[in-house]
Amino acid sequence: MAATARSLGSCIFCKIIKGQIPSFKLIETDLSYSFLDIGPLAKGHALIIPKDHVTKLHELPDEYLADAMPIAKKIAAAQGLENYNILQNNGRIAHQEVDHVHFHVIPKPAATDEEGLVIGWPAKSGVIDEVKRYHEEILGKL
Repeated sequence: MAATARSLGSCIFCKIIKGQIPSFKLIETDLSYSFLDIGPLAKGHALIIPKDHVTKLHELPDEYLADAMPIAKKIAAAQGLENYNILQNNGRIAHQEVDHVHFHVIPKPAATDEEGLVIGWPAKSGVIDEVKRYHEEILGKL
């Protein structure tokens, strides 16, 4: 585990990383731990957990992000997935259930709502002026 990694004794993911709760481990590195989800949306649904306990993505040091995505790629490739989602949620209203940053690799084996991630996409139209204004605002903060 990285020297700066934080852990929380009551966190289910921190307990899995420490081996206090069993898991179906896939890949473990110094910065990440991955395993199969025991409540999968589809066969092969996996989780990748950074070994630093933070709640939201913007709180996570970049080296953990750089470690997690190649693991997601390896898991998808090992399963031979043609269609899949990489999902990461931040906050309860954004569907985050565990307050520890984590990534899902969710296979989408068929074009139905029976397996894999089911998602709505409430895209807005006719808002180009609003997008332009926000672009200018956020550029100043990047």
